[in-house]
Amino acid sequence: MDKILYSVNDYYTKKIKEHGVSPRGVDWNGVESQELRFELLCKVIDYSNPCSVLDFGCGYGAMSDYLARTNSGVVFTGFDISEEMIKQAMSTHQNNSKWITELPVNEQFDYVIASGIFNVRLDTADEEWKNYIIGVLNQMNGLSRKGFSFNMLTSYSDAEYMRDYLYYAQPAFFFDYCKVNFSKYVALLHDYPLYEFTILVRKN
Repeated sequence: MDKILYSVNDYYTKKIKEHGVSPRGVDWNGVESQELRFELLCKVIDYSNPCSVLDFGCGYGAMSDYLARTNSGVVFTGFDISEEMIKQAMSTHQNNSKWITELPVNEQFDYVIASGIFNVRLDTADEEWKNYIIGVLNQMNGLSRKGFSFNMLTSYSDAEYMRDYLYYAQPAFFFDYCKVNFSKYVALLHDYPLYEFTILVRKN
């Protein structure tokens, strides 16, 4: 786990230093696809009451901006293992968002959301990376009261566009894992024009 986290931290720290506060700084292609991801991930949230959200792997804080525009009743906390990411998030956000580099102990949030954190496996073997993902999903489940959501690159991607340092997940496996281990109320979204899928887990 420590080796994986070190590699991921190094990868994304280099990205934000190279590209700055931009989608490319968190290894996304552009604003439009980034916003679509946020829209789908945030479908897990019930906005009828004020709620708290933990952005698990928040990068420079783009989701904080999205939620501030779309719903003012969200108390936002951004978590990232990259100190450089958190530094950039704090310097560009003067609102009430909270930014952390360590997960809190004995604290929960209404919702936990993770965008793109399971894609870049680098030289980690597929099975080891899958076990790492399962460990993080269990963390997210424990941190959330009402639900959580995440996205992953899909194994249904066109072969010519696939890269050997990325992880392409089987949607049915993770849908089944969430149904069996976390909640009866799980949605798999795989009908949008990106080579990925989104899973929403709503708790009773």
